[in-house]
Amino acid sequence: MKERFDWHTLMAAGMRGLNLRPTEFWALTPAELAFLLGQRQGTHVLNRDGLEALQRRFPDIKGN
Repeated sequence: MKERFDWHTLMAAGMRGLNLRPTEFWALTPAELAFLLGQRQGTHVLNRDGLEALQRRFPDIKGN
């Protein structure tokens, strides 16, 4: 089974928990969202290898 990203939880944390408007939420980078949610420790800079690993794990799905 393909692993899915938990967008519902992130959107709830951003829009309900942080009171962000949808446009504000979607304009954030993952690092900014993690910071706002209090995840200051253990964060790292996303390098090329990390980006490519994420792209393999969560590939874009082309619509019909």
